[in-house]
Amino acid sequence: MLTGGGARAAYQVGVLKGIATLVPRAHPLPFRIMCGTSAGALNASAMACYASNFHLAVKKLEHVWANFSTDQVYRSSNTELVGHLLGRVGRLFQSETMENPASSLFDNQPLRELIMKVVDFKKIDRHIANGYLRALSVSASCYNNGHSISFYEGSSHYRDWQRSKRRGIRTRLTQEHLMASAAIPLVFPAIEIQHQFYGDGAIHQISPLSAPIHLGASKILVIGVDEAHMEDPLNRHYVPSSAAIAGHLLDTIFADTLNSDLERLQRINETIRQLDKAGIEHPQLRRIDTLIVKPELDFNQLAHKHFLTMPKSVRRLLSLIGIDQDTPSSIVSYLLFEKPYCRELIQIGYQDAMRQREDIHHFLELGGRPIT
Repeated sequence: MLTGGGARAAYQVGVLKGIATLVPRAHPLPFRIMCGTSAGALNASAMACYASNFHLAVKKLEHVWANFSTDQVYRSSNTELVGHLLGRVGRLFQSETMENPASSLFDNQPLRELIMKVVDFKKIDRHIANGYLRALSVSASCYNNGHSISFYEGSSHYRDWQRSKRRGIRTRLTQEHLMASAAIPLVFPAIEIQHQFYGDGAIHQISPLSAPIHLGASKILVIGVDEAHMEDPLNRHYVPSSAAIAGHLLDTIFADTLNSDLERLQRINETIRQLDKAGIEHPQLRRIDTLIVKPELDFNQLAHKHFLTMPKSVRRLLSLIGIDQDTPSSIVSYLLFEKPYCRELIQIGYQDAMRQREDIHHFLELGGRPIT
């Protein structure tokens, strides 16, 4: 399972690259169920295109992230930014009944064009039919009803599900589902799918593990992008800026529900263990093991180190809400789609995967001994 986090998702590519060293060449994906949210949905879909060859899938995905630039994700020139923002201001004076494009800080049409080049949905269909892939799930949040929707393609035996505030819907995945899943609120526009508007899959996602569980996973490998938060050793007292608050809100959207869901699953597993110990049957419960790979490094500090690689027009825009190279806000770490930053994230992800290679090797039941 690949979580969301904007540009931070480059870290996931590094982890996948590390895992690839543990399997033979020409080996299919070591996980047959792929679930992704936000930028993680883009990574999951790109990997699913090459489900028959894990090494090739990672190589293709790394090429994209290692050569990223902001203008491949959202329009970032002075002219484009000013034009987009003026259009947004103009819509404030129009009637709400008029049909207008969704408001956003940036225009991410370039991302749609990139998805069309990178993700071949027909290949995904073939890999499902040939058994290399059991299911691919892409999560998005419906603004109309506040539900978390898992759009999925998969084997014929799967059935849609519905729980409180969340649903699983079988569909033919397209670039619109990926655009919706990655539509960070206010930053990128909402996407219309079948007369409903959708935004980033991390919003309203009260149970991120729901999709892989409903799709039959017995083990869930989670590649997250939320680093461990460090306490201020000086315990300084200061009023947070609007930029710091905005960054905190993004962190909350992308991380908090996953952590609580993992804790809930651990409690269920412990309950199952106690029932087994007591010889009590539990037909409605099944044990699901998890392994989490996520960074310990502070991505905010890393992003601000690369702050000046962002287009000048974007830096000027961010300065209007108080963000510069020295601002303690995580917003930059989500929006910095530039080669130096992404390549460093890939390298960090690779190193973290190699540090956990024994655990990963055992968890994925790859056989033999991992390469040291």
